[in-house]
Amino acid sequence: MNRSFRQNPKGLTLIELLVVLVISAILVGGIYRLFVSQTRAYTVQDRVVEVQQNTRLAMELLLRDLRMTGFDNDRTPVPEIKNALTPKSDSITVIYEHNALATQVNYWRDGSARLMRQETVNDVSRTETLLENVESLEFTYGVDGDEDGAMDDPKKNGIADDWWEADEIGSHKVVAVRVSLTASPLQVNPDLQNVAPRTLVSAVTFRNRSLMR
Repeated sequence: MNRSFRQNPKGLTLIELLVVLVISAILVGGIYRLFVSQTRAYTVQDRVVEVQQNTRLAMELLLRDLRMTGFDNDRTPVPEIKNALTPKSDSITVIYEHNALATQVNYWRDGSARLMRQETVNDVSRTETLLENVESLEFTYGVDGDEDGAMDDPKKNGIADDWWEADEIGSHKVVAVRVSLTASPLQVNPDLQNVAPRTLVSAVTFRNRSLMR
């Protein structure tokens, strides 16, 4: 059975062409909006991952110095290490010996919301910025008031959750420190204004307790 196909000698009418153009415009507009939305989501996610990684790296460096507090590696008495910790609520100073040299390290949040680290060896200081857009830097402390060699547990719950503020320590012996660091992505994009700050919390027990005050 033979079938014959007729061609429309008139081609497309103006109305048909307009309909095709409208449909194409709607499709292109939808694809463009999807592309913009995905690009914004990628930018936000990229910034969030970046601030998380930078915050984690800054925290690891801070914890490394805290673990070294009071360390003396050549068995030669170093007077400065006898008081190896200067506890404050928003900054901290620690002293330890490295390669037979007394090293003092300070951490603080400056007026430009940056986490700063200053290392001083032989009266020569080097200051660096570890993290930007820091919303808060807080230190609380675990103490050994009864001199039993362990952090006090006033709540009697067997959990290291009895943290003291710096101005509460008095003459008690500090054996641990808890660090809370909160940072946000740099506000270079309006979409980042709705991103919640990222907070890392960690605690360190001092290894060189005999040298702590």
